[in-house]
Amino acid sequence: MSGLHDTPATRAQADDEPSLADAIGATWNRYWFTPADARPLAIVRILAGSLAFAIWLSYAADLEAWFGPDGIISRELLGGWRSPWAVSLFDLAGSPGLLHGLWVAGAVVLALLTVGLATPVASVLAAIFFSSLLHRGPMLVGPADDIVAVILWCLAIGRAGDALSIDRLLAARAGRAAPPAPTVRTRVALGLLQVHTSVIAAAAAVAQLKGDVWWDGTAAWWLATRSGSRVIDVTGLLARSEYLTNLLTHAIPLWELVFAVGAWFTPLRRLLIPAALVAWPLIGILAGEPYWGLAMAALSAAYLRLTGGVG
Repeated sequence: MSGLHDTPATRAQADDEPSLADAIGATWNRYWFTPADARPLAIVRILAGSLAFAIWLSYAADLEAWFGPDGIISRELLGGWRSPWAVSLFDLAGSPGLLHGLWVAGAVVLALLTVGLATPVASVLAAIFFSSLLHRGPMLVGPADDIVAVILWCLAIGRAGDALSIDRLLAARAGRAAPPAPTVRTRVALGLLQVHTSVIAAAAAVAQLKGDVWWDGTAAWWLATRSGSRVIDVTGLLARSEYLTNLLTHAIPLWELVFAVGAWFTPLRRLLIPAALVAWPLIGILAGEPYWGLAMAALSAAYLRLTGGVG
């Protein structure tokens, strides 16, 4: 009986309906290759560039003690920590003068990236210099450093200087008043940043849920009592309320899981991204990793869509 309905018209209608593969392909192309506005990427550039510059400055006082010709991290020690494929500009620093010269050059590049001057060149050099510093002292690298390195390489892909930059100001003064058009390069960079944000949030939650203290509700207390790394002392507040300690402990991995999944759905994303710009730094402060919290906030800014809230 079904053959009675198998007419040329119905067959043509079935052929016109997109297949699952077509739908997936269209979604993939739309996500990665729809030209994007540069302003969200510019905000990421400013936040991440400022953070990278602060991390870079933190090495200044002990630069020679760590990486100098007679420094703590000798070439022999480095060989046991670093991948044989890793390279660093600082491997070329055979004298204190050259070491400090490379450090100053990296600081200048990161400053140029942050303010958006000569951004196409500065973004690439910033990623190279920052990665070089991490490869020279991998045992010194913290969780924020890795995230910042990821952001800098993504910025090198996109056109991060097309908005909110000195480059844009100079272009306007030269008579090119119209803002640059959205580009696929910027969309790819934003897409990579968004994927990394979600994966890192999920990985943090999974890692935490492997520990008993995150299940019994005491993790927030143990984080707060780490006097060596804490930014503010909230032990007095937590000591007065077991319920608050339990609430904070369970709220952190719950937030990370909700963000990792919810950021991909537009209705939730409109609520999650503004909250993320506050929540991640607060979690970083509680965990004694303020730079990590700021790096996650910078990553989350990749979801911003300034022409209609959060996209």
